[in-house]
Amino acid sequence: MAANDPLSIGILVIMYFGDVVFAVSGALTAARYRMDVLGFVLIGTITGIGGGTIRDLLLGRPVWWTQDPAELILCVAAALITFFVAPGETNRRRGMVWADALGLAAFAVVGCHIALAFGAPFVVAVFMGMITATGGGVLRDVITNTQPMILCGQLYATTALVGSLTYATLAYLTVPGLMAETAAFLAAFTLRAAAIVFDIRMGPPGEFLRIGASKDSTSE
Repeated sequence: MAANDPLSIGILVIMYFGDVVFAVSGALTAARYRMDVLGFVLIGTITGIGGGTIRDLLLGRPVWWTQDPAELILCVAAALITFFVAPGETNRRRGMVWADALGLAAFAVVGCHIALAFGAPFVVAVFMGMITATGGGVLRDVITNTQPMILCGQLYATTALVGSLTYATLAYLTVPGLMAETAAFLAAFTLRAAAIVFDIRMGPPGEFLRIGASKDSTSE
């Protein structure tokens, strides 16, 4: 992969899908705090493009959406639609968590691919995949004064790391692009879904994993 090569159709689809679901997760968070339409757009857009922006700044490459505003427009549109069709209170948290899980898996793949294409070493590309996947969610949670999921023991950054590492490994083994992208996405999403459903968290020292130990499960 060369730094100037255009993104493949598969990566573009995953990237735009990630933009939409992450923007929805941000907008649903705004709904929980009863923000106005501009709040929806702001939080939704920051969630959608935040991780990729951090990645590009760290890599020293042009920030993608400043060159092509398609992602920015997509995030704004997704946030606006969510403003008008946001679900009831009981479903907002659940919707946010599952939309976030889809975005996490999508951007773990996209971030790693872009870093590899830019010429980043294997380890750096894997890390950039994790940053891309988690950065927007962290910004969303910090701005809304919500405890970031990455800091409360949930299998969050770990699932992004698994997806990114899977993609980088398959790319290194020259597995066809679509197959590698799909496998990495499924690896990250399956692990995150299992963590949500069974409330799997990283435990404190001496307790590696905690299953079903939390009363405020993210699946509720």
